[in-house]
Amino acid sequence: MRPLRFVALGDSLTEGVGDPVGDGWRGWAALLADGIAEGPGETRELGERVGSVEPGELVESSGSVEFTNLAVSGSQTRDVLERQLPAGLALRPDVVSVVIGVNDTLRCTFDIQAVAARLDTVYSAFTEQGAVLLTACLPDPGAMLGLPGALARPLARRQRAVNAVVHALSERHGAVHLHAAEGAWLTDRALWSADRLHPGERGHRQLAVRFHALLTERGLATGAAPSPEPEFPVPTTSASLWWLATAGTGWVARRCTDLLPQLLTLAVDEMRHRARGTSARLDLRAAAAVSAALTALAVAEQRPDAA
Repeated sequence: MRPLRFVALGDSLTEGVGDPVGDGWRGWAALLADGIAEGPGETRELGERVGSVEPGELVESSGSVEFTNLAVSGSQTRDVLERQLPAGLALRPDVVSVVIGVNDTLRCTFDIQAVAARLDTVYSAFTEQGAVLLTACLPDPGAMLGLPGALARPLARRQRAVNAVVHALSERHGAVHLHAAEGAWLTDRALWSADRLHPGERGHRQLAVRFHALLTERGLATGAAPSPEPEFPVPTTSASLWWLATAGTGWVARRCTDLLPQLLTLAVDEMRHRARGTSARLDLRAAAAVSAALTALAVAEQRPDAA
């Protein structure tokens, strides 16, 4: 009997940024794999490149779970649809996580209708294969970075829109959905890395523990829950600052280069509406865009040629 297959798709959060192990990243998905099922471990080699995994590299296996992480830092929903989805489907996972969307909000090409259509395609492709789907709504990056209000509010509006779409589609596809966009864990600095965008080891463990609890409630996890306590010492302040000044700053810059001009325009528009007392219109406009995106998907599903 083959081991249970768990495949993770997404961006830097799922890749494990903030939870360093050796020369690479581990992250919440790898931690969760330890507790999905019990049994003797196995490993296998890939005969071709899959995502960030090179030919001949060993796919991790913990207990009776075969875990493959296809997540790549900087990925948007388009990358998951076009690159990670085919590789994930080829692995025929029993459990698949799709946690994505923050990078879309950081780009000038942000389009909630396109985001919704891509996520719906990815979710349905895996559920039609019979995989258990894991999803999550995510924190607002502007708030996590501590941006000024006029800059943070447009990003918050975008992230709320993505979360609303993820929540609705997760319910439609029967996903195991984690509400990670709010709660005390967001303000606990001990859970976050120096860049304030990625969890540290303790934060990644918190995500793994919460996902495990949801799976256990549904009778889908039979292994022991991941430990919430860190395995490694917390990075020193100097080490964290050095990472932020080198790799961390570069990470943020690469994600926001094409956003900055538009973000400044959005900030000016935000301040103008606040001065006029019409800020509610921006929220209504965003809500209407989400509703239109979900309605378009529902209409498409009802068409005779949709299948």
